[in-house]
Amino acid sequence: MGCAIFGIVAWFPPGWAFADSPNISDHSPREFSARLIWKTGGHIAKAQLFAKKDRYRIEPAGGIRTGLGYAGVLIIRLDKQKTWYMLSQRRMILSVPLILDYLLPFSIRLEGETSRTVIGESVVGDQPALLYDVEVKDRFGQLERFFEWVDPQREVLLKLLSQDRDWFVEYHHVVLSSQPDYYFEAPLGYRIIEAQEAPIPRG
Repeated sequence: MGCAIFGIVAWFPPGWAFADSPNISDHSPREFSARLIWKTGGHIAKAQLFAKKDRYRIEPAGGIRTGLGYAGVLIIRLDKQKTWYMLSQRRMILSVPLILDYLLPFSIRLEGETSRTVIGESVVGDQPALLYDVEVKDRFGQLERFFEWVDPQREVLLKLLSQDRDWFVEYHHVVLSSQPDYYFEAPLGYRIIEAQEAPIPRG
């Protein structure tokens, strides 16, 4: 296997985390499901997302074709600092070290946030939202601006769009509900194979 950063969430800024902001709650839903939509490099992709505390499950539409076969599911285990590719035809989980590009934004507050301005009411999909203009200073001291759509009633992040780069992430049909533990575990009878590199996606 060759080394490659898998494109499923490659839009995500390196070193991303969540930090304090004086203007808005840092609330982040502990457990929920949603339709995930993102754009990076001119390509828009969709997936089903299930999140539970320090782990989440991504089921990309059409699966991910790799040299080892199709991975129909990605499981991100922040507690283990691992990304799992689930290869059902081989009854195998390929486990690789977590890379920062695989993090998803769930919290409303952004790391390095220096200012936040309410633009006004908006909509994401069919969900009413409040739109913010957010300025962030990264770890190198560079400023970046974001548009951020928030469900003000449930304090849920619905969409984050970079004003400087060609990427966004959206969560549609967000349902706040308990998620089964087994969504984030290896299915019975699956082998877990440890690897140091992610498989190169095949066209």
